[in-house]
Amino acid sequence: MNKDIVIVGGGTAGWLTAGILAAEFKATEAVSITLIESPEVSTIGVGEGTWPTMRTTLKRIGISETDFLRRCSASFKQGSKFVDWRAGGSNDYYYHPFTLPTASAESDIHAVWCAHFSGQRFADVAGMQAQVCEHNSAPKTMVMPEYAGALNYGYHLDAGKFAELLQEYCTENLNVRHIRDHVERIESAENNDIAAVVTRQHGAIAGDLFIDCTGSRSLLLGDHYQIPFVDCSQYSINDRAMAVQVPYAEDNAPVASATIATAQESGWTWDIGLTTRRGVGYVYSSAHSTEAQAQTQLRQYLRNSVSASVLDTLSPRVLTISPGHRQKFWHHNCVAVGMSAGFIEPLEASALALVELSANMIRDEFPQSRETMEIVSQRFNAVFNYRWQRIIEFLKLHYVLSERRDTEYWRDVTARETCPVALQELLLLWRDRSPTVRDFLHAEELFPAASYAFVLYGMGFETSSMNQQRSSANIEYGLTAVSEVGKKLDRHLSGLPSNRELLTAISEHRLSKI
Repeated sequence: MNKDIVIVGGGTAGWLTAGILAAEFKATEAVSITLIESPEVSTIGVGEGTWPTMRTTLKRIGISETDFLRRCSASFKQGSKFVDWRAGGSNDYYYHPFTLPTASAESDIHAVWCAHFSGQRFADVAGMQAQVCEHNSAPKTMVMPEYAGALNYGYHLDAGKFAELLQEYCTENLNVRHIRDHVERIESAENNDIAAVVTRQHGAIAGDLFIDCTGSRSLLLGDHYQIPFVDCSQYSINDRAMAVQVPYAEDNAPVASATIATAQESGWTWDIGLTTRRGVGYVYSSAHSTEAQAQTQLRQYLRNSVSASVLDTLSPRVLTISPGHRQKFWHHNCVAVGMSAGFIEPLEASALALVELSANMIRDEFPQSRETMEIVSQRFNAVFNYRWQRIIEFLKLHYVLSERRDTEYWRDVTARETCPVALQELLLLWRDRSPTVRDFLHAEELFPAASYAFVLYGMGFETSSMNQQRSSANIEYGLTAVSEVGKKLDRHLSGLPSNRELLTAISEHRLSKI
């Protein structure tokens, strides 16, 4: 039985979804994929950070890592660096790296840290990646295979260029039909499924499954089906983002190995290093800052690295954030992916990861009949409702642990009543012991226990010292593992090229083949 998938909306969400599905079904003629993209709607394209999962995604789609890096001005991302989040002031920073703590399966690395290395940063004891990032080193060498590395990594990328690459690859290699047209209305079937979307120039486009990638408007799931939007502003008060593209002062300027998130008076700034420029922005609360004040804060941040003459040429773009998500994500034969499903804020770059996870589940659970679609949709909704709650809690963790009370914003964002009850319970548990896999029961958790530990102990959270006395802590084993990390760090710092050096070498190597 033939199945026609219609994706409404392009951008990164639409084309990444198309690529994931088309790569799976390219060998069969039973599944066709059409993507309808309005020439009248511009994409937001703010998602410039990925998780390590993107490596598997791109490899499975069939895109060369070299081509991806070159075409998307991409660089290697090894985690996030949080500056001034704990209390503000000099030397206030911590890392949330992508590589898991050393010997985390065999010992309690937190207990090892407390017992023997409490004067050092937790991330520096748990592994080497934070120091690799501090030196702007790459996670791999030139001789390593594509998508393989000495350390775990994702990417920073130009979202507009990424969508263009995906569009080109999907249409030329994966048989995705691309229609540039405006959807004017939706035709319903007798059972209230979507029968077709009616376009201005191409008429009705029929399908069996419709994927809504129309952004925050949510043309299909929101406008057509009227699925309610769950407002999460009680947990996430940031409702504006001011973004700007910043040129490097020199062509060979260092490329940061991590997203740099710096706490500000009424929010935080992101700083992402691509090969050709930086992507910088200010996420803030409009209840605590005017647009003019936010622009002043952003310019103050940029003055440390940008000349006055360049600063005067920059024109930040202001985006509105409505923190929340749809009450459900799959209704009848329509499923929302990307911002049409929801968005909280850019912290920890979960947006593109959610697109990957959504498209992966659609691919893996692809319904062969209308009867099984009902079962699949129920499972999809249960899984993603759980995931949205975990995102809300993990992002809130970064704020609620802060000691900052210097502005009204920080007093409000750290207030206990803005913290989800489930997170409050976990924080109480973690006073007695460090996070474990039993705290997160899904097989595909968005954030593992290690991610919570990096944030908790980077922010100065204290867990009972009793854990150091448990035999299960395996302190001696952990000490040996930490010692080995120290030895490997020296070898890695001397053997790994800088991010800039490796990216330049990859670009020149690729160009030499043309």
